Amino acid sequence: MLALTEEHGQQPPPLVTASAGNHGQALAFAARAEGIPLTVFLPATAPRTKTDAIRRMGAELIPCSDYDEAEARAKAHASSGRALFVSPYSHPDVIAGAGTIGLELLEQASDLDAIVVPVGGGGLAGGIAIAAKSSSRPIEVVGVEVQASTPFRHSLAAGRIVTVDVKPTLADGLAGNLDPDTTTFDLIRRLVDRMAVISEPQLQQAVAGLLRQERVIAEGAGATGVAGVLGSALETRGRRIAVVVSGANIDIDTLMSII
Repeated sequence: MLALTEEHGQQPPPLVTASAGNHGQALAFAARAEGIPLTVFLPATAPRTKTDAIRRMGAELIPCSDYDEAEARAKAHASSGRALFVSPYSHPDVIAGAGTIGLELLEQASDLDAIVVPVGGGGLAGGIAIAAKSSSRPIEVVGVEVQASTPFRHSLAAGRIVTVDVKPTLADGLAGNLDPDTTTFDLIRRLVDRMAVISEPQLQQAVAGLLRQERVIAEGAGATGVAGVLGSALETRGRRIAVVVSGANIDIDTLMSII
């Protein structure tokens, strides 16, 4: 947001984004701080804990049937000239922000062997992979998708971005197809060493296990990396591994039903 303010002067244009919820919250917080109008298109199935937070921060919220429709409508809204579109995963500053997580990991644990990252649109994994591959130490970066939404697994196999059938998933923050214009496909193809896929039962096990064993509340998308480790996505014995747990915005009723 500060970069946009610098680029466009003291009063940037109104903003629009698509989000499953977390990006919308972050952008709404920053937009309110800078006094910039924001419209968020998001799936009608987004958890109330996310939608309520976006509303509280003053952004206009427009429900859509699913994430793919939300992204298409947000881009159309921007194309009409009414607002500037900020992608939740393909914007260079968003990717750079994710990269700071990788830099912090390298600062705090310089002897890392691997980093496991949840993957939806690929911005988080792409940014972290850029930082990880800047290390003099060879660090394996493993991305984890949920079985219900695997656009990267299919696109990487095809060598181009393809559309997949997205099914309902506990990891609502990762569900959806890739923007055909995204820069993250090439990032993931070049810098992420491996993509793993986990099932819904593995995801539920990860959410419940984090709460029971670590006293950490994680939403489905946030627990996806842990589910990947539990599902043997990579060799762990004798290795120092960082697992990114990237969100706690889960409805309490959903959490209670899992545990």
